[in-house]
Parts: sequence; C-alpha cells; structure tokens
Amino acid sequence: MRFQLILILITWLFAQCAIKEKPSDFTEEIDKMFSSEFKPGEPGACVLVLKGNSTLFLKSYGLADLVTNEPISSKTLFNIGSISKPFVAYGILILRDEGKLSLDDPIGNHFPDFKNKNIATAVTIRHLLTHTSGLPDIRKVREDSVFYLTAKDGENWAPIMQADSLLFNPGEQYEYSNPAFNALALIIEQVSKMKWQKFIEERIYKPAGMVSSTITDGPHPETGVSHGYINVKGKWVEKDYGEEPTFAASGNGGVWSSVDELILFEQAMKKALFIAPETITESRQVFSPPNWKGDHEPFMATSWFIEATKAGNKIVAHTGTQGGFYCHYVSVPDKEVLYVVLANRPYNRDSDYEKVFSVLRKYGFVE
Repeated sequence: MRFQLILILITWLFAQCAIKEKPSDFTEEIDKMFSSEFKPGEPGACVLVLKGNSTLFLKSYGLADLVTNEPISSKTLFNIGSISKPFVAYGILILRDEGKLSLDDPIGNHFPDFKNKNIATAVTIRHLLTHTSGLPDIRKVREDSVFYLTAKDGENWAPIMQADSLLFNPGEQYEYSNPAFNALALIIEQVSKMKWQKFIEERIYKPAGMVSSTITDGPHPETGVSHGYINVKGKWVEKDYGEEPTFAASGNGGVWSSVDELILFEQAMKKALFIAPETITESRQVFSPPNWKGDHEPFMATSWFIEATKAGNKIVAHTGTQGGFYCHYVSVPDKEVLYVVLANRPYNRDSDYEKVFSVLRKYGFVE
C-alpha cells in the first residue's frame, strides 16, 4: 500500500514538473521563431500570447525609431492599420444601442449628395460594416498621390459618392472597402456631434483604460510613436505619414495603440465595459445576407473576420497593414487566448500566425 502511495506521489510530481515546463518550452519555441525574423538594430515588433490573465509570451524585438534608436516595448505605440475598423464599428454600435441610428439605415440618410440616388437607397450602414456594400473604390490614389498624402476621411469618401454603379447588389458578395470605414467615421461625427476620434476616446478608450492610445487626425501624432519602414534594396526606408498616400484617412486605419493597451481593449470587450454584453456577442456574429451569392460562406461580422479552430472554437481576428506597419490581432474568446503582433515593418504574418497556433495546440492552449 505504501509503495502504491509513493508511486502515485512520484507520478503526480512528474506531472507537475511537466506542467511547469510547458510555458518555458512554449516560450522558447515562439521566441526562436520571431528572433530569426526580427534582427537587432532593425525595425521590429512586439509579440504577445495571452491565456486568460496569464502571459504565455511577451517579447519585443528591434527598434521603434531608426533615427533615435528607441527600442520597441509593450508600451510602444504602433499604427495598427485596419485593426482600427473594429473601434469604428463599436462606435456605430454604441450609437445604435442609444437609438440614434439603425444598422439598416440607407447611407443616403447621412450622405444625400450621392450622384446615383439608387445606390444611396440600396446600401445600408450594415453593408458598410461587413464589406458587402458593392461600392467601388474609384479614388484616383496613384494619379493624385500628392493629394492623398494629406486627404482625410471626407476627401477619401467623396469620390465614392460619385459612383455610377455598384460592383454587385448590396449583400450579394464580399469586397473589402477602406472608404466604407471613412464613411462610418463620418457618420459617427454627424450623429454624435463631435469629432469621431474624440467620440472613440471618450466612449471606448476611457472605459477600457487605454490612456496612451490615440487616433490620427491629419498629421497627428507626429511624435511619441513608432515609425513604419519597408526594405528597399537592402535599406530600411520610412513609410508612414507623409510618405504613404491615404495614411491620413483615419476611419479605416487611424488608431495608434500598444500591446499593453490592446490587452485592455480585449479585456474591456470581455467585461463589456463600453457596450452591452449582448452587443459584444452580436458584433462577433457572422452577417449572412439573405441574397448572398458568394462562392464561399459569409465570414464577416461587424468588421471582424470570423473563422473557427479545428475543434469549432470561434476565432475573432483582424489584420492591419498601413505603410510599413504590419499588425495582427487574433482572439479565441472561448479559450481566452489573445495573440497580438504589432510590427513596424513587413513580416511573415500569415505563416507566423499558423506556426504560433500550431504551438498553442501542441501545448493544449487551444484545440
């Protein structure tokens, strides 16, 4: 009997050691992956893997600014590109919950100057939120790149209102649209009677505790943030405000945040700090238009991309690409897993995501 108890104790101790070793082994595998990609003295990234309230991995690589040699940290502000879109979407949902608009409102209610009135009647706010509007992007960015270096939301949306026709009937298909979110930002301004940047700061940032995050408004912010870079013939060249056309159009990609503060954003959604819990749930539900004709199943919620793990757990995600900034935000709410990469240079975003989640499955953090 004593021998059996000793055997059970030894087995338990080995199990505990194995459990304790898992996070260390996990960290080594993830660090090896990103260390080989982001080199010292170059633009880099901050990488986070969170499980519940436990940080499985958090490490910064490289420099935020090649002129000052400021290192990247978890507090470094990056332009998060299109990960800004969920912030705009939640701004719209806040106004909807307050009864100030409907997601099924025709956009002509807010933009009466559409050249084609049928388009203004057919396209709704919900279509804009889910990239199913069919609106063509007819901005002449390449032909007039100098204008678009400083063009804000209004200037980027104005050409779309001159469209003669749609790419498809609203709701039939998916076509990613940056100008749609310039329009949504302008709707927030119209309805709230304040700058949309201020509205997001007051209604989302403050409840979430995001005291450092900011939003582009013209040239802002010029200081206190990382710079984006791309590699041209072996040399890192700055590519952000002033070098990248449409960078000033903030509704589609104007949020600047850090890894530390995106953790707060995820926690604020989990705790429903800035909006009702049922609205958070709704925001992560795939929109399935009744007239859908796409060659794949719908996968868009209100700005979020939705997929599933092999075990059926919902993945809520968005990427962000703007100038030299490459970012990724992936949440598995059922497993309380959050994966964030904020980089100020291009990197192997898709393959790294697959590798990280393969390691997460290996150690049992996701199924």
